[in-house]
Amino acid sequence: MPLNTKRFINDKVKEIKNKAGKSRVICATSGGVDSMVCAFLAHQALGKNLIALFIDDGLMRENEPQTIAKILRKKGIKTVIIRTAKVFFKALKGKEDPEEMRKAFRHIFYKTLGNAVKKYRANYLIQGTIAADVKETKGKIKSQHNVLSQIGISPKKYGLSIIEPLVKLYKPDVRKIGKTLGLPKIIYERMPFPGPGLATRVIGEVTPQRVKIVRKATVIVEKEIKKLKPFQAFAVLLNDRATGIKKGKRAFGNIIVIRSVESKNAMTAQPTKVPFKILEKIQKRIVREIPQVTKVLYDLTPKPPSTIEYI
Repeated sequence: MPLNTKRFINDKVKEIKNKAGKSRVICATSGGVDSMVCAFLAHQALGKNLIALFIDDGLMRENEPQTIAKILRKKGIKTVIIRTAKVFFKALKGKEDPEEMRKAFRHIFYKTLGNAVKKYRANYLIQGTIAADVKETKGKIKSQHNVLSQIGISPKKYGLSIIEPLVKLYKPDVRKIGKTLGLPKIIYERMPFPGPGLATRVIGEVTPQRVKIVRKATVIVEKEIKKLKPFQAFAVLLNDRATGIKKGKRAFGNIIVIRSVESKNAMTAQPTKVPFKILEKIQKRIVREIPQVTKVLYDLTPKPPSTIEYI
């Protein structure tokens, strides 16, 4: 049965009101579709009692904190940006195993939120967990940063009581809710972006320098492939390096992988059939604009056997 978005919104607004009452509530808002839908839903329910919290962990898209804060504040939502990149990079230092990285990120993520809840004397945390997050985490495909109670970890460990309005929905329905709520089109139609951000797109140790490279490459990939409207497109920085030629001399540089897929709910995916001219343009821009890169590849692997993200 198709989702009745207006009924869903009304039901969730009532649910949030009944749980939170007149208490202060924090909504973890990363700028992705899921968390932004939660912020708009919670604002309808709570008004001035809501604080949208953006954790600037140093792993987001270019200019993301300022962009998202502007959208939320324009809506009248009180928004706080917590700048805590050093803490996250310290937690990820020396870690290369994907699950270790994801779990380390999750621990610092919830520890940061727990401290914020205490600081602002909030009684609840609202977050944008969706069905795919729970399914992949419980299935041990990969640990999602926003899944706790479903895998036996009590939120009380971090001093949290959590509300998850979207936990039974998949991405297509979340987008429909966002449209009905009046989110800007650039938000409810934007490509998925992982909670741990660019940490999932750096193979090997995650450092500020390596994140800077993949962030620049991501800007190029997203811009040049945008007109094809893929489900998700991004750049990945590999841990290996390759010999290249820069200014007539040998250069041992980084390898960037372009990833673009078509999907409905992120549970399966097929590679986008990107015209060669577009791939060629992306390659030229990446090598020209990011001197540390000597090789650019395109990933043809569907999900399964691959996952969409690399980590």
